[in-house]
Amino acid sequence: MSGDLVTRRGLYFEEFQVGQTVTTPARTITEADIVAFAGLTGDYNSIHTDAVFSASTPFGQRVAHGLLVVSIVSGLAMRTGVLEGTVLAFREIVEWKFSKPVFIGDTVHATLTVEETKALARLGGGAVTLSLDVRNQSGETCMRGRWIALMQSRP
Repeated sequence: MSGDLVTRRGLYFEEFQVGQTVTTPARTITEADIVAFAGLTGDYNSIHTDAVFSASTPFGQRVAHGLLVVSIVSGLAMRTGVLEGTVLAFREIVEWKFSKPVFIGDTVHATLTVEETKALARLGGGAVTLSLDVRNQSGETCMRGRWIALMQSRP
């Protein structure tokens, strides 16, 4: 497990080391996800919600909202357990890039890599910068970027 994050629940700030990685579980994007997200956000853009219109685009089909996939990846990151009960806040999304569309039926997962740690004692923990590589079922990167999370210090 060299370099891999321990998969027990709730790592404290002091347990994160640069270079550690964890891979999330995978999840298939459904039409229901897209419809629910459109309703929640009010983003009914035809590229997401109109199968006939989308068929005439270069993608040839409906595309999942990019922010829907980011949200799902956030949930997948929580399912790894490493942030459970010890994350105080997501502070920042940095340099996010959408490089490939995600379609209905695509299955995505992410690899999180610790890039940097910075103690913030006055906040009761520290900032952990995680790079994320989101891939589909074919291993193609769909999006990538960095998150900064404020993690609780060990009691």
